[in-house]
Amino acid sequence: MAGKSKAGEGRTGLLNGFAAYGMWGLVPLFWPLLKPAGAGEILAHRMVWSLAFVAVALIVVRRWKWAGELLRQPRRLALVTVAAAVITVNWGVYIWAVNSGHVVEASLGYFINPLVTIAMGVLLLKERLRPVQWVAVGVGLAAVLVLTVGYGRPPWISLCLAFSFAVYGLVKKKVNLGGVESLAAETAIQFLPALGYLLWLSAHGGSTFTGEGAGHSALLASTGIVTALPLVCFGAAAIRVPLSTLGLLQYMAPVFQFLLGVLYFGEAMPPERWAGFALVWLALVLLTGDAWRTSRRTAQALRASRLLAAEAGMPGVAGMPGAAATGGASATGGIADAVREDHTARSASAPAAEVPEVSPLAKQ
Repeated sequence: MAGKSKAGEGRTGLLNGFAAYGMWGLVPLFWPLLKPAGAGEILAHRMVWSLAFVAVALIVVRRWKWAGELLRQPRRLALVTVAAAVITVNWGVYIWAVNSGHVVEASLGYFINPLVTIAMGVLLLKERLRPVQWVAVGVGLAAVLVLTVGYGRPPWISLCLAFSFAVYGLVKKKVNLGGVESLAAETAIQFLPALGYLLWLSAHGGSTFTGEGAGHSALLASTGIVTALPLVCFGAAAIRVPLSTLGLLQYMAPVFQFLLGVLYFGEAMPPERWAGFALVWLALVLLTGDAWRTSRRTAQALRASRLLAAEAGMPGVAGMPGAAATGGASATGGIADAVREDHTARSASAPAAEVPEVSPLAKQ
């Protein structure tokens, strides 16, 4: 029975992971539906309605203790403010890019994000890289140069998305809040400026919320669900499947976005752009292969230590880090469960440094 339960948890986790990254990958189909609203108006609605959605979710599960603790810690609150500012840039650039015909370049930003995250770890945190990681970063730099030639300019959309998201991930590590709680705190900071902008737009006749019909209004309001629902699914996945699996699933989103840009939106891909993307993909293959090998060696060392401890009669080794990677969660997969699970997902798996990062909140 325990084996079946564990297998069921794994399947539930994979389904939630596919759902999360699938929604993030298909989101370029959504933003054009909000026209004639401009990127600024869409962004402001996303901030306002995201707060409404996560507030309802947190009310359902009665989880507010973290908010009081955060308000009593000015340094963490300042970091949340920085995170809110950085993700505002990320959201705004992404929405503008998609609705301006730059879906492929936007997808590139999330392909190179793991490389940028590693580079920032070296520059800011003085982390040491393995040789393969150095090669991957070098190949990534070569890809940017090739793409600069191909585009006739630096791929600034990609670089802006990659760097803003890497900074966002770095700040979130310092804040150490769960995904849903973090989104609630960030959108609470964004709320008043966003609402003020929407009221200003309305007063000056620039708002489309009430002038384009009920369907358009409903779509703008649904930006909160589009933002928060993938995060909820990710929270349900993160506690049930190993981070090595999530590290592979994360590439679904930029792959889907790239394919949509080329096949659905018909964006041009001349040979030099193909060459640049090929170099990026080579870098990611090197990075992922290295992370996978390191993860396997870590798992083998953990099994060996458990075996030695068992032979020596030492109790409690099963509780070492990683032993509970799929435990402690209900199999319902509901929103309330996922919100609760997201709070514990950060401590339920092996260290994320071994996996190329695209955050739980790849909030395109």
